[in-house]
Amino acid sequence: MLSHSVDETVRLGERLGRVLTAGAFVALYGELGSGKTHFARGVAAGVGVEATVPVTSPTFTLLNEYVGRIPLYHFDLYRLAGGDDAVELGFDEYFHGEGVCLVEWPERLGNELPSERLDVTLQHVDEFTRRLDFVPRGPNYEALLKKCFDRRNES
Repeated sequence: MLSHSVDETVRLGERLGRVLTAGAFVALYGELGSGKTHFARGVAAGVGVEATVPVTSPTFTLLNEYVGRIPLYHFDLYRLAGGDDAVELGFDEYFHGEGVCLVEWPERLGNELPSERLDVTLQHVDEFTRRLDFVPRGPNYEALLKKCFDRRNES
């Protein structure tokens, strides 16, 4: 799927956020500057985070928590050495908790990366265009994607 602007990327995230439920794990892949944080802003809006709340990448804090209709846990694991770091920090408790986990740089989790999840890869096409690929890992995420992109759920 192509996004031709920041606004489109945010809207795609919002669309996904509207169908996410507690316990969902979304792995965000992409180079620096590929639009992961813009997509995360949309997801936050979709789960009901107030528009006045700034959604930023937690590059140095590793985790930002947001309050919406369900909690949103936005991770940036770029600075982690591996999955053991995530376990030591207690992040694995979030991965099976009551909120939605949105994880940038999920490859840093190694074996701690949940096998059932939604993978979203963002790639640069040109200055304004991004390619977003959605890969469901498990039947729950296949159903979630169908619901997300069902034309009847468009706003």
